[in-house]
Order: sequence, then C-alpha cells, then structure tokens
Amino acid sequence: MLTDAEIARAAALQPIAGIAEKIGIASDDLDFYGKYKAKLSRALLSRLFAKQESGRLILVTAVNPTPAGEGKTTTSVGLAMALNRIGKKTVLALREPSLGPVFGVKGGAAGGGYSQVLPMEEINLHFTGDFHAITSANNLLSAMIDNSLQQGNPLGIDPKRILFARVLDMNDRALRNVIVGLGAKADGVTRQERFTITVASEVMAILCLVTDLADLKKRLAGILVGYTYEGKPVYCRDLGAEGSMAALLRDALQPNLVQTIEGTPCLIHGGPVANIAHGCNSVLATRAALKLGDYAITEAGFGADLGAEKFIDIKCRSAGLAPSAAVLVATVRALKYNGGVSKNHLKEPNPQALRKGLPNLQAHLENLAKFGVPVVTAINHFYTDTDEEIDIVKKAAEAAGSEAVVSKAFAEGGKGAEELAKAVVRAAESGKAACRQLYDTALPVKEKIAILAKEIYGAGDVVYSADAEKGVAEIDKLGLSGLPVCVAKTQYSLSDDAALLGRPQGFTLHVRELRPSAGAGFLVAVTGEIMTMPGLPKRPAALDIDVDEAGNILGIF
Repeated sequence: MLTDAEIARAAALQPIAGIAEKIGIASDDLDFYGKYKAKLSRALLSRLFAKQESGRLILVTAVNPTPAGEGKTTTSVGLAMALNRIGKKTVLALREPSLGPVFGVKGGAAGGGYSQVLPMEEINLHFTGDFHAITSANNLLSAMIDNSLQQGNPLGIDPKRILFARVLDMNDRALRNVIVGLGAKADGVTRQERFTITVASEVMAILCLVTDLADLKKRLAGILVGYTYEGKPVYCRDLGAEGSMAALLRDALQPNLVQTIEGTPCLIHGGPVANIAHGCNSVLATRAALKLGDYAITEAGFGADLGAEKFIDIKCRSAGLAPSAAVLVATVRALKYNGGVSKNHLKEPNPQALRKGLPNLQAHLENLAKFGVPVVTAINHFYTDTDEEIDIVKKAAEAAGSEAVVSKAFAEGGKGAEELAKAVVRAAESGKAACRQLYDTALPVKEKIAILAKEIYGAGDVVYSADAEKGVAEIDKLGLSGLPVCVAKTQYSLSDDAALLGRPQGFTLHVRELRPSAGAGFLVAVTGEIMTMPGLPKRPAALDIDVDEAGNILGIF
C-alpha cells in the first residue's frame, strides 16, 4: 500500500494557471508562488464579490474524533472531486495546516490517500507564508506594547493586566508562561508573558472573518490589549499599531489557489483551530468559492459540537452565509473509540462497542438539526470496517433522520465518493435548508454559554471560576456582552473532559476564563483543561520527518 506522500508525489500536477482557467480566472488575476500555487488578486476578489449569483454552500463536519483524526478533510476533498465528476462545478475551500499538529500528533491536514490537495508537503509546511505574516503581525503588536512600557509608559499600561499574548506556530509548552525583559534596564520592562499557538491568536481569527483591507484595519484597531493602572481599556489603536500590522498582512489576506489530486480547484486560506478558536477557513475564501462554482465545499474543525456550531453561530452570522446542507463524517473506529475501545484496538471488529458509541453520532445529528440544515452522514470507510459494522452505523444514522452513504474517497478518490455527492445534491436541492443560529447575541453572556452547554454539549450545569466571573463583569463593563461566544474545549468529548466519551449528559461544564476578542468580534470561554499553547507528545511526528538528498520531504502523513 502506498503512503500518502508516495501517492502525492506520483500525482501529475497541472500548472495552477490551468486550474484557474477551469473556473474562469485569467492568469492576470493570479499572483503566482511557483508553478503550482497562486493567490487570487485583490482586483479579482472585488469583481467576484460584486456578482449577484452565488453557489450552494456545503459544510463538512464530523463526530468527535479519536486522537488520530478520522478523515474529515479527506472526505471534503473526495466530495468536491465527486461533485465535479457528476457535473456540478465545485470549488473546495479549506483551512491551512498548522505546524503544531504537523510536527506533533495529528500530522498533516491536506487530506489522505487519493483525496489530497497538492502540493501536499508545501501546503503542510510554509505554503505561501500566511502564517508567518500572522505571527509577525501579532508579535509586532506585542513588541509595541513592551516598547510603550519601556519608553515611559505614556498610556499608563498595567504590566500585570496585559491580555494580548505573543504567538508561535509550534507546539511548545515551555512558552506557556515566561518572563520577558530580564537583564539590563535597556532590555525592557520585566513582566510575565505567555505564548499562544498562532492558529489560536486573535489576529488569525480576524484575518478569517474580515471582508476587505478596511475591515481588517478596523478589526485590528479594536483588539483589546490590556488595561491601565486606573482600569481603563487599552486597544491596539491606542498604540497606533493597526496600520503596520495590516501592511504585514496585506498579501496574507489573499486566498491561496491549489488543486486536488484530480485537478479540482481548492482555495486554502487561514487556519484557526476549533478546539481553541473558531475553526473555519476565511470568509474571503468561502465567498470566493461560492462565486466561482455551483457548489462550494468547506469544513469546520473537529466535531460538530465545536466546528459546526462556531461555523454557524460565529462565521455565518458575521458574514451572512447559510449552508444548503451539511455532511457529518462518521467512522466505525471513531464510534468504537467513543464506545470505550482503546486507540490500539480500533482495527478489530467490535459491534458491541460500536453500538455503545452510537449515541455520539445521534447527539451530533440532533444538534445539527437545531441549526435547520439537512444532514447527510458520510461513513468514511476504512479497510478494517466490516459489513456488519457499516450496516450498524448506517441504520443508526437513518433512524435519526439522515441519509447515510459509505464514502471510499481515501482509496478511490472522487469515484469513491460519487454516491455521497449525489446524496449531498439531493439534500442541498431539497429546499429544506432554513439555517438559523442557536442563540440571540443580545442575551447575557452566561445565558449564551448555558444554551451552548445544555443544547449542544448536554451539560446539566455551568460553573465559573473566580477569574471567569471577573471576566463576565469586565465584558459587561466594556459593553461587549452582545458578542457571540467561542468556547475553547477538548475536541475528544462533547463535554469539557476528554475522558467522558460517547454522549455524556448532566455533567458540569467548567469555565475557567472568559476574555473578549473584541477585534475578532467574539468572546472566548476557556473550559476544562484546554491549553491555548499545546505541547508535543512523548513521541512527536517530528521524529519521522526528514528530507532526502534529492530534496524530497519525507514522513509527513
């Protein structure tokens, strides 16, 4: 069996100008990054967004994953290719991978098998430099905060109440809590600092929600960086940093065009993670995909309790988007994991454990119904799945009101997802979509969190730490309580405890911190033990990544 890297390397890449031509984009409207990558020009985006016509938006989401991931991106890629195979002009819109997971546990995020986006190694590593630009813009603001402290602190910033953190797109637990400014007086003001992974930064969230450069500068200016000694808020605009940050982000604002293994156009842009941030690719890429195709396929990170909820309650609310249908990716092994089977035994047939894990599937289907979107269940096929196990999942999904289709996109590419594509078309063109948000943003902060906790997660109660209570009061004082809520929690459980698998109910959701992302336009509720700077595992994927004498990248999966 060929590895993902071997399949990707054997694929015949088409020049990106030819991929663009398929969807009506001329070479003059591309900024090229070599032969196989390009950015859409700002002029093209302006023309596209002026068009009245728009395609149908399909959201791909999933059940709660196992630590290894379950093929949501693979399914998204396969579905887009399959739709093109059955005559539906389709454009794929995905997130950019983070270096943290690539070198940590999860590995790459460009799909798998015969459903990949290419050039795979470049997409998974530095790509077109967007994440470096976001990291630089974020850390420029941090540098200007510390410089203001050093230069007499004219704004009166309290070093102990600085909220804005430095970032690095790498899993590095040693940077979670650090001291900066040690040394001589000229080396800066000594204070406690923390690092967040780039994909969880507010700058990343902002880039993925903006509509244009003017909106970018406005949102950057509104970043709350901290408080003065008198308790007054200090914003990015008070430091005058938004212009220079926008200059660093100018090119990163343009969506990136690549291709699938079968030549389907794919826009990859932005990459906030769903267990910490809002988990969706950029509004700009999604809107462009809708204008360029009859169908636009996009995904939201991790399980539907995180990705799909934030996609609809945050991204769709902000951008005026509405999916025509959703695809819930389920796997036999994910449901067996939720039924109590350890990661090392998921390949073994176990119908009993599978049935025990079915409530997780049912919970996600019930939750998606609350958003008014018809759902197709895609059973992402693994070679170890038995016919009996597939049948069990299929019947459970159908009993919950969802058409269920086996997808073999990993092994067969677009051909293996044609039945899924036909089911998605039936759902999208059924006229049953009536997308709605789960809550009214005008509700008090705690009420919004309670709705999410009880309606989506299944919690019986929500408790707040002393710091979180202070956060609620501060948000009210700042007049920001009318923003939507972005919950940071584990992806492995519907609850905030990764060990509570299946469908836990009546548990207590623990909110330990609540802070405003005023520029991005949402409130972040940090729950359980979730960390905004992950750490590497005992045996990181980095140990398997190398480059040979011919310059080929090895070990990315």
